Amino acid sequence: MTELLKISLPDGSVREMEEGSTPADVAAAIGPGLAKAALAARVDGEVRDLNRPFDGDAELALITARDEEEALELVRHDYAHVLAEAVQALWPGTQITFGPATDDGFYYDVKAPDNRDPFGMDDLPAIEEKMREIIAADKPLRREVWSRQQLIDKWEAEGEVFKAEWARELPEDEELTVYHSGDDWLDMCRGPHLASTGKLDPKAFKLTRVAGAYWRGDQSNPQLTRIYGTGWLNKKQLNAYLTRMEEAAKRDHRKLGREMDLFHLQEEAHGSVFWHPKGYRIWRALESYMRRRMDGAGYREIKTPQVMDARQWEQSGHWGKYRENMFVIPDEVPNTEDEGDLVSKDADWMALKPMNCPAHVLVFKQGITSYRDLPIRLGEMGCCHRNEPHGALHGLMRVRQFTQDDAHIFCTENQVVEEVRAFCQLADAVYRDFGFKYAIKLALRPEKRLGSDADWDKAEQELRDAVEEAGMANEEYGWEELPGEGAFYAPKLEWHLTDAIGRTWQVGTIQGDRVLPERLDATYVGEDGDKHRPVMLHRAIFGSYERFIGILIEHFAGRLPSWLAPVQAVVATIVSDADDYAKEAVAKLEAAGIRVDSDLRNEKINYKVREHSLAKVPHLLVVGKREAEEGTVAVRTLGEQQQKVMTLEEAIAMLTDAATPPDLKQA
Repeated sequence: MTELLKISLPDGSVREMEEGSTPADVAAAIGPGLAKAALAARVDGEVRDLNRPFDGDAELALITARDEEEALELVRHDYAHVLAEAVQALWPGTQITFGPATDDGFYYDVKAPDNRDPFGMDDLPAIEEKMREIIAADKPLRREVWSRQQLIDKWEAEGEVFKAEWARELPEDEELTVYHSGDDWLDMCRGPHLASTGKLDPKAFKLTRVAGAYWRGDQSNPQLTRIYGTGWLNKKQLNAYLTRMEEAAKRDHRKLGREMDLFHLQEEAHGSVFWHPKGYRIWRALESYMRRRMDGAGYREIKTPQVMDARQWEQSGHWGKYRENMFVIPDEVPNTEDEGDLVSKDADWMALKPMNCPAHVLVFKQGITSYRDLPIRLGEMGCCHRNEPHGALHGLMRVRQFTQDDAHIFCTENQVVEEVRAFCQLADAVYRDFGFKYAIKLALRPEKRLGSDADWDKAEQELRDAVEEAGMANEEYGWEELPGEGAFYAPKLEWHLTDAIGRTWQVGTIQGDRVLPERLDATYVGEDGDKHRPVMLHRAIFGSYERFIGILIEHFAGRLPSWLAPVQAVVATIVSDADDYAKEAVAKLEAAGIRVDSDLRNEKINYKVREHSLAKVPHLLVVGKREAEEGTVAVRTLGEQQQKVMTLEEAIAMLTDAATPPDLKQA
């Protein structure tokens, strides 16, 4: 007699199924609607294929489109496999490598056959059409367990040198699986997958671009073509995504930066920003704002060296963790006319600082610090350098030279929670001033870390307690804990901002660190007269000025609020008879502290209005002969349909109010 399996369902019921049954059988037994909707299964917590038999009694939850996060990952993984199959069907001899799901889609790295050029954008329509054919064929996706040698033999026989190389490195003692798409194509993959290609919506994906990639990310390896796509559960989701991408393209800070004459980047200083006068006005406004906020919160501003001895970085632990991303400098270079090695064998090594924290510890250590002096809050608008990979650089968002609104708080064990709570409230005030909504997340200990478990327990709980005391550990603030995502030396709170089109940006952070004070021998004299280690809180709100300005440009689509706008107003003439009055108006606006330009060109006013609107100037003050005689201006505010006629004094008062930073308005 066949023994029945007991399958426990989320509603508390138990289904008895025959041995060899699958989650698909359970779905069918419950009803045809669920059988059609089911995409995969969670068996004892593990996501599996619907058609994979149960190993024994199990807890089962069926995954449908309602489980959007898991469902999207599944369909995107399948779209990637269908992409690879399509490319090989169209161009036999194409070698495939890997194709994962991503946050908004999928990609696959492939190598074109030797008899053709690498794949390009012109190839995407044909690939999309072949993918739709494969989806329409409703090909079963079938899982099999293979031995490592079977995999090696298959890939070598088919000339798949990349797959063969990877297969040779797989462990023999692990279960190695392949997935068949029908009877004529397969790929090695851990899965899981949908039951068949027909479960994908042929109208819910789009191939978006191609890019160069290297096998295993190593520039010394062969170059491949990475084909990107976006994939969704239905066409409505795809259309919404494409609309967001169109809006994001319009808001691209690199495009707006050129149009608004804010900054540029070029090869002579790759990864570093050339700020133009208008762009640097934004920087200065932000810096003044942050300086006022930090002064008001009891921070003392310092300035520390750009270059420090490598031994300092060794002692701090950064040399071992960040060496490959640090710019290093020998302190002894022979005359270039001399023969021999460029760098002396006896040279000591220095490094441009990739972060400010070790230098701040050195400032803290000057003199004797008493417990009565704590907490000490040291802030720095600190310029740092990191040797980011060339391909990872992206406008202002990822650069090699950047400036942080950095600060470190040195405090006693008993002061940690209060200091973190105060920082939560400071960050809240800043982000609200810019109109951002945000979520707070706690990144917990990673697998590889420094420090004892007891220290990590304490540090993580302190951050939880601080957020609780600030009243922010709740759904309103998006509170969430992220296992394994902390820094190697400390857990951290992260602030994830949501911009105007729904994208999130991880910006602010605070970390409770007991490792660096120990490594760099930072101490204070306690009430008992003995030396004690301070806790060091690393914190930033903007993160880096470069990236935060990039986020602001995209969030506001270039239409920065008046207090941040590089040019807050332009006085434009209709006729030359008003030139003298326009100059007088500009002088009075400048005297009131307004960043103002004049436009006295012999151009039609509609042309001037359009030009300054494209430049995102918040206020255009139009003056003609009548305005000059009456002492008035016609004010056009960006984004408003109707102009307002008012006296020059009224306009100055209105612009002064709009140009006042929010913290000064509150004060």
